[in-house]
Parts: sequence; C-alpha cells; structure tokens
Amino acid sequence: MCELMTIAAAVAFTVLFAVQRRAGRPAGAAFTTMLMFWGAALMWSVDCIANRLDGEPLLDISREDTILGFIILAAGAVVYAALAVAGRIRAHA
Repeated sequence: MCELMTIAAAVAFTVLFAVQRRAGRPAGAAFTTMLMFWGAALMWSVDCIANRLDGEPLLDISREDTILGFIILAAGAVVYAALAVAGRIRAHA
C-alpha cells in the first residue's frame, strides 16, 4: 500500500511543481519533495518486483504497510513545509 500512496504523492507534487513553475513562483521545495517521492516510489517498485519474483503478492496491502505509507506521506509533508519556509526566509533576507 505504501507503494501506491508514494506514487500518488509523487504525481501530486509533480503537478504542484508544474503549476508553481507556470505561475512564475519559486518551486524549489516542490521540486525537492517531488524527487524524494519519485525516488521512494522507484525503490518500492523494485521491492514489489522482488517480492513477485519470490512468489509473494506484488503489493503488500497489510495494515502495517498502510501505516508506513502514512508515515512516509507525513514525513514528505514536513520536508516540503520546512523547505518552503526556508525558501521564504531566504527570499525576504
């Protein structure tokens, strides 16, 4: 489940990055967060493929995996917020 949640977050931050760039606003925080989520999605994709090759289900839909997905989403949101605040502080300094 964390794989699906991470891919959804990566797509959402990709859209946010594109919208911010088109509007001419700084998009560094969205870009960094987008790359983090795409990297995590790639990592878990490899893990899913390895699970499948070992005869296990492709996706883990357990409660623990869902909780892990929410932890990853929360961590990404915290990183995005911290980078956005740091960017604003730098812009006003």
